[in-house]
Formats: sequence, structure tokens, C-alpha cells
Amino acid sequence: MTKKLLSIVEQGGYESFHQLYAEKGFIVSEHYVMRNALKWLKRNDACVIVTEFNFQSDFRDRSSSLESLLASLQWLSDTKVIVLYDKEWQGKLNVLCENHDIYETLSFPVSKDKMEKILDEVLANITPLSQL
Repeated sequence: MTKKLLSIVEQGGYESFHQLYAEKGFIVSEHYVMRNALKWLKRNDACVIVTEFNFQSDFRDRSSSLESLLASLQWLSDTKVIVLYDKEWQGKLNVLCENHDIYETLSFPVSKDKMEKILDEVLANITPLSQL
């Protein structure tokens, strides 16, 4: 079974987990602009999306580009979304979590061990196509 992981790194400034994703058997697509990631999702599916929550007060109708991503995932109910965030935006992220299905949130700094544990949990719960 092909396991695709979409990594969206808009601001970065933290350790890359690209090698870890590959070690776990994911085919990784990495994007640095949410708009490009959304275009990719129109043609592909992903069992895991790792993205950032970057609160943007200048958005009129939403809190961040993450909100746009989550709205577009309504048809991908099995996709697990892992959100990386700065602790100062915890309250804003909590509001978003109340309205959207987010698998896990990790505050910075994110350790490789924490990310690996979450990916192992996701992989343990993926149903092979042969069992559907």
C-alpha cells in the first residue's frame, strides 16, 4: 500500500522530519506555500498531513491558512492531520480544534521522538486496502 504524507512548511525554523517520514515508509510531498499544497491535494490523497498553525490576524474570515486546508479535507475523512504550533497561539488553535478534525497537535520545539511516536500510532491504525 502506498502511504503518502504531505508536509506543509510555511515558516519552518524547526528540524526537518523528511528523513523520518521516509524511514517510516511514506512517500513525501513537501510544499512551502499552502496554495500549492491545496492544488496537490486536488490531484492526490494523503494518509497523513503535517502542517503548521500560524495565526494571522490580518485574515478577515479565518484564523490561518490551516483553516483553508482543513475545510478542503472534508472529503478525506481518513487523513490524519498533525499540526505544529507555537505555544503563544494555543488558545487560537483550541478554537480551530473544536470545529475541525485534527489528529494531533505538537507545540514547538517538536522532538524527533514525539513525531516518531505519533507516526507509529498512525501507521498502526491504517487499514490495508485488502481488508476493506
